[in-house]
Amino acid sequence: MKPTDQLSEFVRQALAQGGRPREVAAALAHAGWSAPEIDEALGGWEAAPGLPPVPRPRPYASAREALLYGLLFLSLGMIGWHVCELGITLIDRLLPDPADRAYYGVGWARWSIASLIAFVPLFLVLNRKVARMSRGDGGQRRSLVRKWFASLTLLVVSLVFLVDGITVIHALLNGDLTARFAAKAALVAAVAGLVFAYYRDEMDD
Repeated sequence: MKPTDQLSEFVRQALAQGGRPREVAAALAHAGWSAPEIDEALGGWEAAPGLPPVPRPRPYASAREALLYGLLFLSLGMIGWHVCELGITLIDRLLPDPADRAYYGVGWARWSIASLIAFVPLFLVLNRKVARMSRGDGGQRRSLVRKWFASLTLLVVSLVFLVDGITVIHALLNGDLTARFAAKAALVAAVAGLVFAYYRDEMDD
């Protein structure tokens, strides 16, 4: 049995024998357990008069959900990437720069359109499935896999915001901040903001 399981079982037995949470916490602290470990163990059980300790809901992990949320994360990332690619290509056409030889051409745009045709329906189907699962079972909000992918997405988006801001500041200090450059930076920030808005509520539970 793992130490955390031993701790949880001790708390259950102590509460079942009539021990008060404060007394149980003091005994555990005297034995050397840390305050976060004690709080987590006590938080796993609810003392109910006339009943044995009732287990509280706990986070969980599921291989099935790892596949579901992994595909959702991948599809959202691909959509954001190719929306930026199409937007940058459009900006290059609307605000051409003769000194800039870099040009994606129609081929890149076709790849982005093809990718969006493939990933947008996948994202919509997965998003609808996740929403339906959450409505039917509030326990889905406790999925560790869901929270890990949400955290990873928010980390990536935060890095995009940071790099985008640094790039704009660098261009401004160098005197290279043109309307074309600013439009591309704004596009990247807007797409990152939409992704952030999609996942911002996941860390509140």
